Amino acid sequence: MDVTTAIATILKREGVRYLFGFPSNPLFDTGIAEEMGIRTIITRQERTAVHMADAIGRLTGGDEIVAFACQHGPGTENSIGAVAQAFGESAPLVAIPAGYDRAKTDVDPKFNSLINYQQVSKTCEQLSDPDAVGETMRRAFSAVRNGRPRPAVVEVPKDVFPLELSGELEYTPTGASRLGPDPVAVEAVAEALVAAERPVIYAGQGVHYAHAWGELQELAEVLEAPVATSLNGKSAFPESHALSLGAGSKSEPGQLAHFLREADVIFGIGCSFTQTAYGITVPEGKTIVHSTLDPRDVNKDVRADHVLLGDAGLCLAAVTETVASQVDDDRGRFDDVAAEIAEVKESWLAEWMPRLTSEDAPISPYRVIHELTEVLEPAETIITADAGNPRDFLAPFYETDEPLSYIGWGKTTQLGYGLGLALGAKVLHPEKVCINIMGDGAIGMTGLDFETAVREDLPIITICLINDEMASYDTPFGGNFSTVAEGLGGHGERIADPAEIRPALERAVQLTRDGTPVLLEFMTEKETELSRPDLDG
Repeated sequence: MDVTTAIATILKREGVRYLFGFPSNPLFDTGIAEEMGIRTIITRQERTAVHMADAIGRLTGGDEIVAFACQHGPGTENSIGAVAQAFGESAPLVAIPAGYDRAKTDVDPKFNSLINYQQVSKTCEQLSDPDAVGETMRRAFSAVRNGRPRPAVVEVPKDVFPLELSGELEYTPTGASRLGPDPVAVEAVAEALVAAERPVIYAGQGVHYAHAWGELQELAEVLEAPVATSLNGKSAFPESHALSLGAGSKSEPGQLAHFLREADVIFGIGCSFTQTAYGITVPEGKTIVHSTLDPRDVNKDVRADHVLLGDAGLCLAAVTETVASQVDDDRGRFDDVAAEIAEVKESWLAEWMPRLTSEDAPISPYRVIHELTEVLEPAETIITADAGNPRDFLAPFYETDEPLSYIGWGKTTQLGYGLGLALGAKVLHPEKVCINIMGDGAIGMTGLDFETAVREDLPIITICLINDEMASYDTPFGGNFSTVAEGLGGHGERIADPAEIRPALERAVQLTRDGTPVLLEFMTEKETELSRPDLDG
């Protein structure tokens, strides 16, 4: 057995169903992955392939790991940005880039993945010995399945792929283990939460990876405390719930900012509290409880008064059990907290309703978002928005109760990320309506991978908010992307009349259900106003 076959065999044993990438790489070129029953999907550029793998890791809560492969040299150079994005957003995947021949791997100016990917991967190795293929791949898969999910990289020099193993491949698939919290710390956290007058729970992506949506809701209801999420954690708590505050981002709902200002204790669960423009700003003077899987998060950007390390689900279950033993079944707070949330939310929405229902042309991008919320069934939808204004327009106003139905991101903000995420979502969930929202800048980065949607039978909806410039940078752009979509084999429409927004969205949903990818190009005004209630008080 040669190394190429051994790697494909290992991927199959690890349950990998999809291999994304761009040639040349022997895993594609020999056809061995397809022979093993692994679906190979080639994109128009390496970035999009990594983003598709990223989406599947996140949308399964880390339960399904897929792989990416690419060419040595230019392939690895083109891929590093996408791997860095996955690293920043804590997305698990295994990357298997080819490398230069071993004799030239360290010769200037050859690009060496072993050296260059170190800072954007959880583990990074070069496979130089055929007989080490099993242990090397085992370490990669074990790394992405355990602890904080992040990419693992195994560079394979191109002269190693055809080499024969000296004996039989012996390989047992890796597993995942969950780490539980310190019981002493659980008691201290529960005591702080019970004593709090105005606690707020802030849930991050770790709740998704732990599949701990039920545990999160149970704690909120026992404690009778409101729940906000990070952008990555959005959909971890049902946003129609009376205790929901929505998601924190650069733009956010009014009720979230209000309750953060008024809180005395903030309980961060499954979050990093990373200081970013695309997350909450933790107000000063609050008691901070930080529960995270990664100890490197603790006291990194926000000082913690109490620390609880471990899997978010195990931590929530332990804290809830302890809190429940210390409080009555009805603390008498629920109705008052829910009423306060509803009052602040209603006032905030009233301020934004003129934009959300605007009849103006060029179209208000907020009107597009509002019509989306009316047309879509969130339980049947997976949606994401690109960096910049599309994210900031969507996040506060789109609500979902379905876990893992919103792909939020923001630790790093590469334009063009959303298209690959939507494509990956459609691979995983062909029965769902999968949507990405882009602007003038993002579509220029990855837009031609709309052709991948056509070629690979992935009928997504791409929504372009077009105002002929990039956000508020006064950067003039142009182009008719609906005609590009038609040229690539999909369905494209350009919409300039607000009255046509909803019919266009309804047509798009039906067309994708019939198997046709759709690109809708909405001609919008140059909107710069964002929902920033965090700046008001």
